[in-house]
Amino acid sequence: MSFNIKNNVYWVGKTDWELERFHGYEYSTNRGSTYNSYLIKEEKTALIDTVWGPYSKEFVENLAKETDLGKIDYVIANHAEPDHSGALPELMRKIPDTPVYCTKNGLKSLKGQYHQDWNFNVVKTGDKLSLGDKDLVFVEMPMLHWPDSMLCYLTGDSLLFSNDAFGHHYASELMYSDLVDQAELYAECIKYYANILTPFNPMVTKKINEVLSLNLPLDMICPSHGMIWRDHPEQIVEQYLKWADNYQENQITVIYDTMWNGTRKMAECIAKGIRESDKDVNVKLCHLEKRDKNDVITEIFKSKGIIIGSPTVNRGVLTSVAAILELIKGLKFRKKKAAAFGCYGWSGESAKIISDSLEASGFEMADEVLKVNWNPDNESVEKCIEYGKKFSEKFV
Repeated sequence: MSFNIKNNVYWVGKTDWELERFHGYEYSTNRGSTYNSYLIKEEKTALIDTVWGPYSKEFVENLAKETDLGKIDYVIANHAEPDHSGALPELMRKIPDTPVYCTKNGLKSLKGQYHQDWNFNVVKTGDKLSLGDKDLVFVEMPMLHWPDSMLCYLTGDSLLFSNDAFGHHYASELMYSDLVDQAELYAECIKYYANILTPFNPMVTKKINEVLSLNLPLDMICPSHGMIWRDHPEQIVEQYLKWADNYQENQITVIYDTMWNGTRKMAECIAKGIRESDKDVNVKLCHLEKRDKNDVITEIFKSKGIIIGSPTVNRGVLTSVAAILELIKGLKFRKKKAAAFGCYGWSGESAKIISDSLEASGFEMADEVLKVNWNPDNESVEKCIEYGKKFSEKFV
């Protein structure tokens, strides 16, 4: 499948309806995804990115139906991650001398992954590549979200090929942002930002403002995954600036896993206490055994405060809780509050382990953790309710 985007620009990528996990098993793609590759056929022909390796042969075969491969003058590698560059080896076997344009770090990554000495051309911010009457203008985007990342802008048509920025994992035959379900689109965009771009908030703000300062006319934003932004494409840019500014909604999320339901009872009572406080706050409970971890991260991203609980197991925490704490540490959330709780039978270390981890990850912690010995009795239930009330009153 290919289709015309505007004038001499074509989408030649792959829609992956079957994709369930991305980045190994680190990211859930419940609505599939797309690998967006773009072909520009001006006086010179340029291909922007390829697709994931498993679809290499299909991609090259379909591309050959759209254009004579030998007439591709330039290959642009905006990003070297395999979901973007995976079909490059198959393509370059057909056109081995064609110049490949990438950043300095892109060169390192492509050589490191594929061990090929293609005709590499390193570009930096402000460099231009003439296609005839129109130019591709390059902008380096380090850590959005890899060190090698860049975007490029097509003059004349006012198209921004934004790489992973402004993307989302969402498969649809409609392919334009204004044609798909807007609630689904928003959900996938905020999930993508929360799980992938949160650690780089300062760089997101800096780079977006750098691009905006150029005052470039913008007709569409063409990301590497998901829908093309053509109806008010600036809407996703504005949303990114909000998300990058230590985003919060009026929400507290209670996150837990449980062994024999004691920690679950504590979580539900803490949530009840939050609801009973005078604060008009949205409360969500996430049972880590039942919920997708990336959806939990998205709820943390949206929250002013989080409260995490686990029973004590082998003087530690349940592995699901350990995993979410590790994800939280890497995502570098800022200006959020947190507390920790857990029930135990014998030693009772879990709540402090959680609290120490969250504090090391940059959260402002409650004064004390909440521990309950064995299954919560009536007195413990009241303590949990009160704990939720105090957290909400102090931090929201």
